Amino acid sequence: MTMTTNRTEQYAKCIAASRRIRWDIDRDVIRGREFDFSRRFLPDGLSRIRRLAFLAPAEQLRLSQIQGRTYANMFGLVERFIAIKMLELSRDHWYGDQVALEALVRFTDEELKHQELFRRIELLAGKGMPAGYQFLPTANAVAAQVLQASTWAVLALTCHIELFTQAHYRHSLEADEEISELYRDVFLFHWKEESQHALLDELEWERENGRLSHAERDRGVDDLIGLVAAVDAIVRQQASADADYFASTCGRALTAQEAAEVAAGLLHAYRWQYIVSGVQEPRFARALALMVTAEQMKRIQAALQPLMG
Repeated sequence: MTMTTNRTEQYAKCIAASRRIRWDIDRDVIRGREFDFSRRFLPDGLSRIRRLAFLAPAEQLRLSQIQGRTYANMFGLVERFIAIKMLELSRDHWYGDQVALEALVRFTDEELKHQELFRRIELLAGKGMPAGYQFLPTANAVAAQVLQASTWAVLALTCHIELFTQAHYRHSLEADEEISELYRDVFLFHWKEESQHALLDELEWERENGRLSHAERDRGVDDLIGLVAAVDAIVRQQASADADYFASTCGRALTAQEAAEVAAGLLHAYRWQYIVSGVQEPRFARALALMVTAEQMKRIQAALQPLMG
């Protein structure tokens, strides 16, 4: 069996899974429901709220919901550039592997649906939470910044995102029956399609990697390091905004020390959610290690080290 035939079969498996698990936002996910604001959104495995032991249970609940609102918005944000990149990559298959083309077109269609889902979730969250919440990064500005990087780097970041999405659902969201049922269902259905997307990410990343010279791949590593820094800038900005929103809506005046600890706790949680958990995901680590040299890996690890604490 040739490598091309093997890849075609892998693309075909993704198409078959896409057809089998296809879902609708209203019929399958929302089903006329609204959020239960007596329950948390994010489990502690993701929110890390228990590190803030001075917060009362009601305050921890509120902070979980703020984090959960941002978590949904973050996925709506990144899926903008992912959809654009996959549509761009489909061009490589226009006159070639039509199975691969269909797989990437389906991927793009599903990412557009996910963006709509998260726009709907933001509206539902806003109905039950106090005014003043702000999600500061904008999807088009972030997409424009990310897509300036090399395709190799964008695919590396995309694979990282798709894989930590799965890990978060399997290890935290799925097992926690105390969180809002609607919130968990949003990420159940999201996870079902992202499982196939991660396979396509790996196929396209491997394909791109095979086309590059050492010098081109080395530039890709630099671009990936730059993209991680850009993600960290986003999470630092949003952690600060969410800390301010919590302080203004938690029902009491926080001391300066408490406010600082909330801000630091949110930054820690967001770095874990959007950077560290993906870096530590074994599947991503294996894929990256197969594509870079030992020296390139050391550069990546050195760039990540300040964020890992």
